[in-house]
Amino acid sequence: MNEFSGALGEVLAGRYLRDRGYEIACANYRTRLGELDLVAEKDGVRCFVEVKTRSEGMIAPPSESVGREKQRRIAMAAAQYLRREKADLLSRFDVIEVYLDADGGLKEINHIQNAFDSTI
Repeated sequence: MNEFSGALGEVLAGRYLRDRGYEIACANYRTRLGELDLVAEKDGVRCFVEVKTRSEGMIAPPSESVGREKQRRIAMAAAQYLRREKADLLSRFDVIEVYLDADGGLKEINHIQNAFDSTI
């Protein structure tokens, strides 16, 4: 997998969310503490979405690469985002797994809502 695949995965995940009624508030929000791939909102809930893209033939599911340290960095970046936006919405942390076929086309998307807790 390369950087292009990761960027493609984020685009596909954003499209997936929009097609399901989410509004994308922000993409690739970076702080010195971490990065948020997508920030989306739906039904009064702000979702901080980590996108993991894998090509065909990978053994482990993409979500397994979102370990405790990665979760901690995402939670810290989300806290900064919420302070900056002065947001008063419920929040959750999701992971979207994007699976690409051997030709780089979309094979499957798996949206894991509430994938982890912000108290990591």
